[in-house]
Amino acid sequence: MLRVGVNGYGTIGKRVADAVAAQPDMGLVGVTKASPDYGVEAATRRGYDLYAAVDDRANDFAAAGVDLVGTLGDLLGAVDVIVDCAPSGVGERNASVYEAHDTPAVFQGGEDASVAEASFNARGAFEAARGAETVRVVSCNTTALSRLLAPLDETYGIEKARVTLVRRGGDPSETDRGPINDIVPDPATVPSHHGPDVNEVLPDVTVDTAALRAPVTGMHTHSVNVTLETEPDSNEVRDLLAGESRIFLVPAAAGIDGAGALKEYAADAGRPRGDLWENCVWEESVSVAGRDLYLFQNVHQEADVVPENVDAIRAMATDVDAAESIERTNETLGVGLDSRLGDGELTQAELTADD
Repeated sequence: MLRVGVNGYGTIGKRVADAVAAQPDMGLVGVTKASPDYGVEAATRRGYDLYAAVDDRANDFAAAGVDLVGTLGDLLGAVDVIVDCAPSGVGERNASVYEAHDTPAVFQGGEDASVAEASFNARGAFEAARGAETVRVVSCNTTALSRLLAPLDETYGIEKARVTLVRRGGDPSETDRGPINDIVPDPATVPSHHGPDVNEVLPDVTVDTAALRAPVTGMHTHSVNVTLETEPDSNEVRDLLAGESRIFLVPAAAGIDGAGALKEYAADAGRPRGDLWENCVWEESVSVAGRDLYLFQNVHQEADVVPENVDAIRAMATDVDAAESIERTNETLGVGLDSRLGDGELTQAELTADD
């Protein structure tokens, strides 16, 4: 069983910790916190051992009545792989600490690609992480684009992809992010960093990206135009995407008109925190004109990289292949939404009698 630690128990870290703990071939040794805020309650409720991310802040935890198992150095000495979920930029500073402890590390997409030996996406670049000491799971937007573009390129060939991203201003808990009442180019230059980042995992796909930042917290939205090398019809593309386990084809009959309804749908489906691990592609948006494909997709920035982190750990530390790892991760987390609305298969679930 792989012993795994999570350094940083925030938006991504708490989700990755839960995902690792759910894997039968992994054991979560513990998580770190930089300060004894409300996040320690979530960790302790789940029974996770707590470590101080910064040595000289250990006394702050003691003063708050929070018991620690140790500090980051102690955690690194007890794990086979550490998953860095620190804020963007901090992971790069942590890299030398992991190296000094000879601990393989998974970084997040907020870090520059140079932080690791390989950039990772389970659908597009699984083997790139095989045996690597350091791996970077690409960002939420890059993860979603890679999941979408990989099957399109494999099936039809891609001449060029053009994507406009409307990005959330911040996560729900990030009260210091913005804009408050504006929509701003982010960046004003084209391409944005997302296209080059896609090429870290899909180097042969030509893709241009432009990005805007909007005053929302729910999800990102992508407007996608792909010029293919062959001419499929819209139904063929819908069938292709519906066959991808980490793409949710949102049916028109569901009446889901945006990110808010998607999050409610996920919560009603029993998803923890209302998380959507899948790309959410609007079925009715999928259209083809000649070789040009058009569609909209939504991306839950807090969640879609979570299964990728689990797969990255396996790629680094085991000989499990991509298909098996993806299947294991999907099964343990419950990845794979499949609405039964609009296809004539919606039936009432049987309830167990209360004896």
